[in-house]
Amino acid sequence: MASPLAEMRCRACEGEVGVLSGSEIQNYLQQLATSWRLSADGCSISADYSFRNFYQTMAFVNAVAWIAHSENHHPDLRVGFRDCTVSYHTHAVGGLTINDFVCAAKVDALSC
Repeated sequence: MASPLAEMRCRACEGEVGVLSGSEIQNYLQQLATSWRLSADGCSISADYSFRNFYQTMAFVNAVAWIAHSENHHPDLRVGFRDCTVSYHTHAVGGLTINDFVCAAKVDALSC
C-alpha cells in the first residue's frame, strides 16, 4: 500500500518549505518503506534497489527521473549494472524537507 505522502505534490523549495525537525523526520520515515535510511548527519535519506538486469535498472532510473521532472525535485542517483541508490536532500535549505519524503514515497510506489 502506498503512503499518503505519494499523493502529495512538492512545493517550491525557496521560501515555501523549511528544514524538518528530528521528530518530523522520524514521523515521515515511518511512512516510507523500510529500505529508506537517514544519513548520519540527518541531512539526507537514501534507499538501495536491486534488479535482475541492466534493462530493469535503467527502466527504474528513467521512472525516477520522470518523478523528479514532474515534481521539480531531483535526487542523487548512484547507478550500477543491477542496482541503484536513490538519495534525497533539499539543497536549497541544506537539509530534509517534506519534498524529500514526498518523492521518496513516489519512488516506493514504483516497486509495489
